[in-house]
Amino acid sequence: LTEQKAKEEFEEIIVGKFPFSANGKALGLGSTFGFVKTIADAKSHKIIGMHIIGPQATELIAQGGILLGTDSTIEDVKKVIFAHPTLSEAIMESVEDLEKLAIHKM
Repeated sequence: LTEQKAKEEFEEIIVGKFPFSANGKALGLGSTFGFVKTIADAKSHKIIGMHIIGPQATELIAQGGILLGTDSTIEDVKKVIFAHPTLSEAIMESVEDLEKLAIHKM
């Protein structure tokens, strides 16, 4: 869902966002444009939307599809080990930002 659609369908949502300009792999590639935005239901913590704009977004969005397709929650994602340095860490950081815990966010 988009953020706007989520606001219409859910009582309360939370939004986490993480810029590729703060991602080690994107910095190494010299391609820091864009971000990952994750949207969750504030009550259940279920991931209900994700947007990825930036380097290799077409490769990364499959991970977002898995999170949505398996009804994953913030807590589920926090159990996943994300390799470093990878662009997919931006997904992890955007989920952590849902709880204001993204440690690399500038």
